[in-house]
Amino acid sequence: MPVHTLKATPHTVHLGGFSSQLPPALYVQSGDVVQVETYSGFAHYGKAPDRFFTPEFLEICQTLPAERRVGPGPHLLTGPIYVEGAEPGDVLEVRLQAITPRLPIGFNAIRPGWGALPGEFDQPRLRLIDLDIDQGVAEFPPGSGIRIPIHPFFGILGVATEETSRSSIPPGNYGGNIDNRQLQAGSRVFLPVFVPGALFSVGDGHSAQGDGEVDVTAIETSMNGTLQLILRKDLPLEAPLAETPTDFITMGFAEDLDAAFEIALRRMIDFLHRFVGIGREEAYVLCSIAVHFHITQVVNSPMKGVHGLLPKQILPRPTLI
Repeated sequence: MPVHTLKATPHTVHLGGFSSQLPPALYVQSGDVVQVETYSGFAHYGKAPDRFFTPEFLEICQTLPAERRVGPGPHLLTGPIYVEGAEPGDVLEVRLQAITPRLPIGFNAIRPGWGALPGEFDQPRLRLIDLDIDQGVAEFPPGSGIRIPIHPFFGILGVATEETSRSSIPPGNYGGNIDNRQLQAGSRVFLPVFVPGALFSVGDGHSAQGDGEVDVTAIETSMNGTLQLILRKDLPLEAPLAETPTDFITMGFAEDLDAAFEIALRRMIDFLHRFVGIGREEAYVLCSIAVHFHITQVVNSPMKGVHGLLPKQILPRPTLI
C-alpha cells in the first residue's frame, strides 16, 4: 500500500478550525497510509522556551498565511487530506497505527474563563512539562515523585463540513476536538463524510489526559502519527464511532452532560441493536449491566462529551464493523 509523508509546514497546516474551502495538503486513495507531523502550542509562540520550538515550528508561527487561519480556536491542525472517491454519506475509517511525541516536552495551560472551575482558577498559567519518552512517564509537579504514564493520542480527528469556517474547539458529528484518551495507537475511528474528499485533519496531540480534561488542557504535545485512511461505503453513520483493542465506543456531544450522556447511551443501544443483533430493550439492559460511561471532557465550549465503552470480551464476535 502507498505510504505518504505529510510534514507540518506553513502550507500544510491550518489554525483555529475547519473549512470546506481549504485546499488539500495531500491527496490519497482509500487504504493509503500517511505518516503525519503535528505541532501544538501555536498560541505560546514568544512565551515558551526555545526547546519547545523546532525550526520548522518557528517557521509556521512566523509565516503562516492568513488564508490558513480559518477559525477562532487555538489548535494547529495538519491537513486537510483529500480522500479520492469520498462523498457525503460515506464514512472515513481512520486506523491509528502509531502515535509518538515529537518533542520531549509538552504544556498545560489554564485559560481565564475556561475550565470546570473558572471562578476559582481565573488566572492564566502556562506550565511546561518534561516528558521522559524512554521511560514513558512525565513527573508532575516537578520533584514530587508523581509519575504520570504517557499514553499519546490525538485530541482532534475530524473532517470538514460545508461550513467555510468552523471553530476547532467544539466536537460534533464531524469528530473534531473529541479529546477521548481511549483513542490511542491500535484504535479505529469512524467519521461521517460531509463534503467530497472528506477533508480530514488531525492535531492537538496529548501525551496524558484524565477523563474530563478539567482545566482545559492535557499535556499538550507536538506529535507524530501513522494513520491509514479507508473509505467505507458500506457503513452509513451519522456520528463518530470508535473501536479500541478492548472496546467499542459511542460518543455523545451536547451543551450539558445529561444530554451528552443520553446521546451516548442511545447510540450504544443503536450499536448493540444494529451490530450485535439484540433487541433495543435487551440492549438498554445490557448498557446498565456491562457498558461503562465516562465523561470525555467538560471544557470544549459549548459542547461537553460523554463516551460509552462496550467491552469486546463479552461479545461472541469481537469483530463487528
